[in-house]
Amino acid sequence: MQGRKINSEGWKHHAWINRMQSLLLLGFLGSYLALLGWILWGVDGVVMLLVMAFVFVIVNPTISPRLIMYLYGAQPITPTHAPDHYAVVHELAKRSGLTFIPALYYVPSPMVNAITVGKNEESVIAVTDGLLRVLEPREQIGVLAHVMSHIRGNDMWVMGLADTLSRMTGVLSLFGQVLLLINLPMMMMGKVTISWLAILILIMAPTLSALAQLGLSRTREYDADLNAAVLTGDPEGLARALVKIERIQGNWLERLFLPGRRLPEPSLLRTHPPTDERVRRLMEFKRDFEQDALSHPDPESLQEMLNARKTRRRPRWHISGLWH
Repeated sequence: MQGRKINSEGWKHHAWINRMQSLLLLGFLGSYLALLGWILWGVDGVVMLLVMAFVFVIVNPTISPRLIMYLYGAQPITPTHAPDHYAVVHELAKRSGLTFIPALYYVPSPMVNAITVGKNEESVIAVTDGLLRVLEPREQIGVLAHVMSHIRGNDMWVMGLADTLSRMTGVLSLFGQVLLLINLPMMMMGKVTISWLAILILIMAPTLSALAQLGLSRTREYDADLNAAVLTGDPEGLARALVKIERIQGNWLERLFLPGRRLPEPSLLRTHPPTDERVRRLMEFKRDFEQDALSHPDPESLQEMLNARKTRRRPRWHISGLWH
């Protein structure tokens, strides 16, 4: 449990590729926004939009994570309620180098999931009833480490920045198309000339920005998988959890009558990478651990903390649409 630095060149290569992809995708979103500003208003538009994007990211108000938890009927998990899970989160935060411990919440939902909301000291981790019931302790630890890695990587801020740039791009695209319609009579009379390339860029802006945002989300998921494996020293635990979650998605009627219902999605339209690819990468990391004798935490130390406790009653569906 002492070390968590990985010295493998292959491991460093994976991390470097993930971060470069994130920077390139964010750069693309920012550059595309600047291009729209230049098309509409010239150099002044470029400066104005980039400054506006910066201000929006800095001052953009966020919904309180605790309010979100309240809306989902979530209950805070304290050391008294679940000392084992709380101890695991505490240890993962320590290994991550965080100066704070994210609050832990229980969501009474049958879905098998764990999420994080909020930024920095306001971050919270929410685990569902389905996750606690379905996944084994080793698998739960892998999922918790994955979520903790999102907090460590400040992914909520990164994705918030991408969302801001994407939304601004969409608004500008709509504005540009409205201007085009207004000037259409002048264009038909030959009194106004336009650049068809500029029009194409304006029309394609929302689609291209959305694809870049989806690509950024997939890249951050790969990075969180890698860091989770480093934190736990057990890549296989997370891999097993991913396979199990993939297998039980959907209700029992879907699995019984529509076993082939999940048609493959185009890779560009996925918010998460394909499970098979994530598992393949994780198992490569496991071989790095075993073959290169890398320094990593002892996975058993975390598993000993976690005794998979069951809740006293199953959650029920309420008319509000929430489970509790």
